[in-house]
Amino acid sequence: MSIRIGLGVSGVPFSGPDAFWRLVDLCEEGDVDSLWVSERLVSLQPTLEPVATMAALAGRTRRLKFGCNAILLPLRDPLVLAKECATIDYLSGGRLLLTFGVGRDAAPEFAATGRDPSARGRQADEMLAIMTRLWSEDRVSFQGRFYRYREASIAPKPLQQPLPLWIGGSSPAAVRRTARYGTGWLGGVQTPAQVGPVVAAIKAAAAEAGRTIDEDHYGAGFPFRFGSWEEPAVQRAAAALARTPGAPDPRAYLAVGGAAEILARIDEYVAAGVSKFVLRPVAESDVDALAQTRRLMEEVIPTVHGRA
Repeated sequence: MSIRIGLGVSGVPFSGPDAFWRLVDLCEEGDVDSLWVSERLVSLQPTLEPVATMAALAGRTRRLKFGCNAILLPLRDPLVLAKECATIDYLSGGRLLLTFGVGRDAAPEFAATGRDPSARGRQADEMLAIMTRLWSEDRVSFQGRFYRYREASIAPKPLQQPLPLWIGGSSPAAVRRTARYGTGWLGGVQTPAQVGPVVAAIKAAAAEAGRTIDEDHYGAGFPFRFGSWEEPAVQRAAAALARTPGAPDPRAYLAVGGAAEILARIDEYVAAGVSKFVLRPVAESDVDALAQTRRLMEEVIPTVHGRA
């Protein structure tokens, strides 16, 4: 099992495009495994649209993989999304990592667009069935409740066959969806103790469905900070987490301190069955984000990536 660390860049307080690209370039030059953006189409806070950002990352980088945690399927069209993903993977030389989810009932996108979220899981299942076929088959016909396709095809196909397709979410429906369609799973805002049962449930459901998911394809993420719990940035992050319904205890989720504390948190997730990580720097500014990332690259990543 290979343990790899990627960097989440959606929550970093960038002052502008140049600051974003400085962080990307730093990661490209080092041994960061991948970069991850998030989906938030409706927000008062500045957020980058993930598909467009992944296309930009494909052009800016040559080594880094990149992905989104997670694209909300019910907000998109399966043919257009399949074509976008295939194009990005093709042009990037096979570096696209995909994670899909269905979103929460209370996600602002549903209310803002007048969409009914009650059937979003069934809609997502149809989308996954369609997209996986479009990525590998020449002609796709499909008759479902939400979509009806006749002899649909896209070219070029993704360079990666099969294209990585990870699923987010921890509900029984998400577990079944991962077992049926996924090549991997990426956790949300969850502690190691919360992740372990989900990993076990997915493995059991996949076995029942006659499938296997690679042991290397279970992921999780958490915020990190080289510093102390008393710092204002950490206090704000912990307070925001505490205000989120159903969120875990900040001290069981965030990793704050030095390299030893971050490595200890990683070890807790590895013991729960996780081998791929999306770490997010808790930072005050562009300069701070770069400094936090450099320390991660110098003090944590060499140790983790050196393990087998």
